[in-house]
Amino acid sequence: MKTVVVTGATSGIGLAACRELAKLGYGIIGVGRNADRCAGTAEALQGEFPEASIAYFCADLSRQAEVLRVGREIRSHVEEKCEGKLRALVSNAGGVRSYYTTTEDGYETVFALNHLAGFLLSHALLPCLKAGGGRLLVTSSASHKGTRVNWRDIMFRRRYNPLAVYKQSKLLNALFAFGFRDRFSGLGVSAACVDPGLVRTEIGLKDTGGLVKFVWGLRMKRGVEPEVPARAFARLIDAEEPPRALYYRGAKPARHSRQVNRKNADRLWNLSEQLSGAHREEAKT
Repeated sequence: MKTVVVTGATSGIGLAACRELAKLGYGIIGVGRNADRCAGTAEALQGEFPEASIAYFCADLSRQAEVLRVGREIRSHVEEKCEGKLRALVSNAGGVRSYYTTTEDGYETVFALNHLAGFLLSHALLPCLKAGGGRLLVTSSASHKGTRVNWRDIMFRRRYNPLAVYKQSKLLNALFAFGFRDRFSGLGVSAACVDPGLVRTEIGLKDTGGLVKFVWGLRMKRGVEPEVPARAFARLIDAEEPPRALYYRGAKPARHSRQVNRKNADRLWNLSEQLSGAHREEAKT
């Protein structure tokens, strides 16, 4: 049985992707922030797909210690139950904040959750992805277009703007996929990012308030149901050939911003290694 890890797997696109993949016979390893929701989601999916292998792990992915812990737990689970092989890692967890907040590591929360968490978890699970000829799929967004990386203040410590921070995080997602693809495609591991379009999820209603919550509440009404992009993720994972394009709108190749280039990807990769210690994790594999 092929196995997939999905972060942000208790609601929205992540949960819908788990359901679509379970329909296709994949083993599911979900990651969520709330222990009760993880347990409830795992129970519900197991009831819906009694023959499926369903396992959920709880972690606050904005905290690097939690990312490393859950990475070790998932890796042990995959080695014990799944022959050490992963078909895919869907790096989907993300969030929005109305105001500047930091994690226990001292990093701006959206930067830590939307980018660094996936960067670090992918390194922790890299041996399993290599063993399974796996695929990394990162949830990006068309909102990455029309923005640039704020290299002088990448965590927006001085002038925090929720929309600018979120848009930059989606650009970072695309650059991360570019950098991962550059470094590991020769080892049989592919990477791509997926623009799900406007989706009816509560991402902009969690841990927000004021104008952000109001605007997202209006926007989400125009979005598609999470099952629509979830089917795109499932198709890209289930396809015999790994994704050839870097950027997909749904399951179809699409154009990305010109800012998604090797120069920016390398700069971000080097900075991310410094901030997360991911190179040390890779050296352990």
